[in-house]
Amino acid sequence: MSTRPIRTFTRRAVTNPVSAVYLSLVGAAIVLAAAEPLYANGPDASLVWVWPALLAFPLFGFVVWLVDSGWADAPAWFFIGGIVVSALLQSFVLGTVYTSLRGRRRRPAPTAPVQ
Repeated sequence: MSTRPIRTFTRRAVTNPVSAVYLSLVGAAIVLAAAEPLYANGPDASLVWVWPALLAFPLFGFVVWLVDSGWADAPAWFFIGGIVVSALLQSFVLGTVYTSLRGRRRRPAPTAPVQ
């Protein structure tokens, strides 16, 4: 019986320990960056968004490339959405690597010999 793709994605991207820790770090960085204007108003206040971008960087680089290639004034939702999607995809990759290293691949159950 095959599993559904959404269930497999959720299991690998969210529910295993490695992915959960990674998504928690990215989520905490986004919450801190979003809440930062409430308690700081210095000239370097916008630099706090560097941390979520760095945590999601290998795939977030594609989002930055899209902006550099022609979208001069990209809105903030595009960057935040890019961070979220990049983090989810990287979490899926981390979960897949974790699952394969742990040896949790489904193997057929041994059958008793027929006499």
